Amino acid sequence: MSNLTRFDPFQLEPMSDLFQGLFRPLRGANDEPTLAEIRIDLTESDSAYTVKAELPGVEKNDIDVKIDGNLVSISAKVERKQEMKDGERVIRRERCTGAVSRVFSLATEVNENAATAEYKDGVLSLTLPKKASTERKRLQIN
Repeated sequence: MSNLTRFDPFQLEPMSDLFQGLFRPLRGANDEPTLAEIRIDLTESDSAYTVKAELPGVEKNDIDVKIDGNLVSISAKVERKQEMKDGERVIRRERCTGAVSRVFSLATEVNENAATAEYKDGVLSLTLPKKASTERKRLQIN
């Protein structure tokens, strides 16, 4: 005895295979690679925030950190010198030139005068002490 099954053209599996990758951006043969975004690890203690940001291949002088209250901005630029000798040609170029930045806000304001930064082995380490919180005055209602 044979089993009969009904064909359903709107089943999820065949339809999802049909549209898979339809809305992905198209890539050309000579697309320039772009800089990756700055990836960070952010930890908090009672007295300070600690930020570790990955900035591989960036020179220390090309990194800019700005603090405005509880807003922290990290930006960097990468410039690759393209030195080519006579008779050389580029086969593949994946190392790119450009600028990248990251802005994030913290729960409390940062003491900008006591903040420190260190850059070693492609990792930017920031220590951002918290500002002493001022106690809010409660208004007496008559």
